[in-house]
Amino acid sequence: MTSSDQQSPRPAGAGVHPTGSTEKDAGRPPRWAASAWVRLPVLFVLMLVVTSIISAINGAADATPLTALIAGVACGGLALAGYVWAVRYLEGRRPLGELAPAQARHGLLRGALLGLGLFTVTIALVALFGGYSVHGWGSIGGALTTLGVMAGVAVVEELAFRGVLFRVLEEKTGTWGALAVSAFFFGGLHLVNEDATIWGALAIAIEAGLMLGAIYAATRSLWLPIGVHLAWNVAEQGIFGTSVSGSGTGAGGLLDASVGGPPALTGGAFGPEASIFAILVCIVPTVLFLRVAKRRNRIHTRAELARAKRH
Repeated sequence: MTSSDQQSPRPAGAGVHPTGSTEKDAGRPPRWAASAWVRLPVLFVLMLVVTSIISAINGAADATPLTALIAGVACGGLALAGYVWAVRYLEGRRPLGELAPAQARHGLLRGALLGLGLFTVTIALVALFGGYSVHGWGSIGGALTTLGVMAGVAVVEELAFRGVLFRVLEEKTGTWGALAVSAFFFGGLHLVNEDATIWGALAIAIEAGLMLGAIYAATRSLWLPIGVHLAWNVAEQGIFGTSVSGSGTGAGGLLDASVGGPPALTGGAFGPEASIFAILVCIVPTVLFLRVAKRRNRIHTRAELARAKRH
């Protein structure tokens, strides 16, 4: 560990909070929002409302690839605008740390490559053990529809679970507590899906909740987790033609394929995300990103964050 890795968190007065949130003034926040325990439910419920709106829009717009793509981009923009407004109002700052515009293109591209690579390795392992079969070509239109639908989903879920739940809860529990709780609730969210299972939700919590939280902890940016989340979902359904988190077959993908065999290996009706291979594959980047976070001095205790806030 280098000497810079051993330094204590930067004081808030230095312009950047230890968690990476910039402190540029965007107005005085209301007094009632001073406590993280107040801001957390308000922000989280707001993002859940946006999630419901996006779900309704996607349901109405997925009839054609063009309308799905337009709706997906619009929904992603709606979610980002809602998050920026809420943070400026409730926290009195512009979210230039977690949503720095200059980092968007690079973060999304790197995340997309990582997400695509991780799912490709996962489905290759499922196929290696006889659990994945390709029957022919699927539909380009279906793949584009999936891309549109998943665009809004990936953005709003990362804003809600990493941008709000992880980030705000970290102030009160430290990094490890925020990582565990945000992963648990992220997995629980997927229990509402049509073919959801307890095992599937647990798998999502471990492979995605922990991994995406680790990525955010290491980078303190939401762009990379958004890119990973979007590319994983698009690869899962839009390319390889499998189910996403028990949500059904959806619009299909480039490949006409099916999974069959022991659910522990294939994920069953929930999809490959409930496969043991998905967990094993995603544990690797989770550990690597947590090591990066530690090396960059971005894993904090509650006491460290409290001291930085006072100064």
